[in-house]
Amino acid sequence: MVQTPSYFEYYNHAFMIDSTPDGGLTGRILNWETGRFDEDNEHVIDVLFDHGPDIRSLDRERFMRRTEEERHNYLRGDGPIFALYQTIDAIWAGAEEENRRITKEERALIESLYRRTFKMWEDEFARRDAGEAPTFTFSSVFER
Repeated sequence: MVQTPSYFEYYNHAFMIDSTPDGGLTGRILNWETGRFDEDNEHVIDVLFDHGPDIRSLDRERFMRRTEEERHNYLRGDGPIFALYQTIDAIWAGAEEENRRITKEERALIESLYRRTFKMWEDEFARRDAGEAPTFTFSSVFER
């Protein structure tokens, strides 16, 4: 029996497996253009049984961080989420400018900010799915 939800990195994408109401399993992969998790059942068997170098299991904390790293890399916009991403960029830039690794405190701050942005995205998508107007706009680096 698979414990759900289960979290993975699948070919550089955040991927999760969850239970369905009828007792089955469903997969969802992070869409780099929308920031949402799209249903993707095609890869569930691969993820569960083929842990090659491009598929690895993650705990929830690492999954949230991986998801936010992807959103941070591929989405651009205005609003509080993107201000927090800019704070993370400034931490990395400061360490690079000083030619040093980030400190444990800076790493902890980055992880805290990513947990916060993960929740902010979840809340935003829930509002939008309920028919409420978006509270901010964004686009993908892949859009033309």
